[in-house]
Amino acid sequence: MRRSQLFTKTSKTTPADETVRNAQLLIQAGFIHKEMAGVYAYLPLGKRVLHNISTIVREEMNAIGGNEVWMTVLQPKDIWEKTGRWDDKKVDNWFKTKLANGTELGVGLTHEEPITDMLHEFVSSYRDMPVYIYQIGTKFRNELRAKSGLMRGREFLMKDLYSFSRDQKEHDAFYEKCAEAYMKVYSRLGIGDITYRTYASGGIFSQFSDEFQTLSHVGEDTIYLDETKRLAVNKEIYNDEILTQLGLKKDELVEKRAVEVGNIFPLGTKYADDLGVYYTDEHGKQQSIIMGCYGIGISRLMGLLAEHFADDKGLVWPENIAPAKVYLARLGEDPAVVKQADELYDSLMTAGVEVLYDDRPAVRAGEKFADADLLGIPYRVVISDKTVAGKFYELKARTSDTAGQVSAEELRKALGINS
Repeated sequence: MRRSQLFTKTSKTTPADETVRNAQLLIQAGFIHKEMAGVYAYLPLGKRVLHNISTIVREEMNAIGGNEVWMTVLQPKDIWEKTGRWDDKKVDNWFKTKLANGTELGVGLTHEEPITDMLHEFVSSYRDMPVYIYQIGTKFRNELRAKSGLMRGREFLMKDLYSFSRDQKEHDAFYEKCAEAYMKVYSRLGIGDITYRTYASGGIFSQFSDEFQTLSHVGEDTIYLDETKRLAVNKEIYNDEILTQLGLKKDELVEKRAVEVGNIFPLGTKYADDLGVYYTDEHGKQQSIIMGCYGIGISRLMGLLAEHFADDKGLVWPENIAPAKVYLARLGEDPAVVKQADELYDSLMTAGVEVLYDDRPAVRAGEKFADADLLGIPYRVVISDKTVAGKFYELKARTSDTAGQVSAEELRKALGINS
């Protein structure tokens, strides 16, 4: 992508109405646009980051047998009445609307009801199971007070998976497999070492559910962490009885602030039973279906990563989620400089290296370098009169304070290009 074709711009100042670092940086760098409190539009570079995070999550969900779907945002009232969750006294933080004919609808907060109801068409026998269905889509939540930038919004991108198992053993096996897949996601995103499986309340379904909490100074949750066992307990269930049950010792736990980046819940048979979805076992007997749900906030992860991977100059994206791998800065309009920069851009793109090419003619070197730092792209390559005359490229990693002179071969090697 050429900067001259990118409609967004960076800003030298942080937005006055944002108090958290992730929103400040992402708006300043032109990754997102704030529509209103808790609602953000994703601009070209921000959409790339969101896509890259989604791809990692998608790959790990596919690896454990997930079937990806695209469910509707609008949901019928009747299926929520069957599970007892339409009443605002039961679920009070979601949006509802009406059709022109007065029919009431829910606006997607979660999808246990519609996905379970859909299985009427596809599940009747034990041979049809187990089933693991997930989606990556927009959710809406009527938060009383949206805050923390992308980490608590009224409209957000989420991966939610629902498992349908024949018995408890089958459910438990997948539940653990999904927990392992979650840790693979966080490791690939560069936060695996500071993300912990955390015991939390299981609500009406079980004693415990599992949260995945990433340590952060902007975290809204308090957890008590055993760093040796890599296990934690959410403050909401923290007491001596629970610690004894889990085999944890109070004097070995440290209190930490954290951001919940995922959760998995056992759901028992409630939703399938309430909606009348059953299967017939090998003996011809009708059986209840055991469910689980598994969520990861994609846009919340983007906000957390922006908080975590940043310095005083701007964002510092890991390579696998950055909007581009190389920021190519062309300095000057000398024909030889333009020719070499254009050729390098084409060559890198052909080799599969994503490049943001700063070909803006009237922008000074210092401004281009500042933008490269603010945008957080892993490598900056400079082509100028000096580099053309010296037959080298100037290469600087975003994580380094110094730039070096490299040959064409050394540049390709540094960028991981084999041929």
